Amino acid sequence: MGLLDSVLGSVLGGAMGGGQGGGGNAQLLQVVLGMLGNDSAGGGLGGLLQKAQQAGLGDVVSSWVGSGQNMPVSAEQLQSMLGGDTVSNMAQQAGVNPGDLLGQLSQMLPQVVDKLTPQGQVPQGGLGNVADLVGMFLKR
Repeated sequence: MGLLDSVLGSVLGGAMGGGQGGGGNAQLLQVVLGMLGNDSAGGGLGGLLQKAQQAGLGDVVSSWVGSGQNMPVSAEQLQSMLGGDTVSNMAQQAGVNPGDLLGQLSQMLPQVVDKLTPQGQVPQGGLGNVADLVGMFLKR
């Protein structure tokens, strides 16, 4: 569970102050990992990279995967990249309004993608069941 501990520690630790505290961040993290771990139907981390390319943000998201500095992303850029339906669904799952989700996601997503790709590349075969494992870990 070293990778999971790293993701959780980095994202839920001090860096994610947000307005909701650790519980809200944990719920948002589960939603994000659910999105990134769902490789079916063009989703998952590969799907996120494809959407980023289409939205003109390929370099930004590639910086999160790579081993260098993570480039920032704005809430507006995320809205453009993910699309309104995805944002609404994620906000509903996380129990926040879409504006709050995008603000928190702009801080969390670069960190999560960075921690899930420690070798500087997307794991072959996708992220697998990372989201399920983190969900079980958070319930402990």
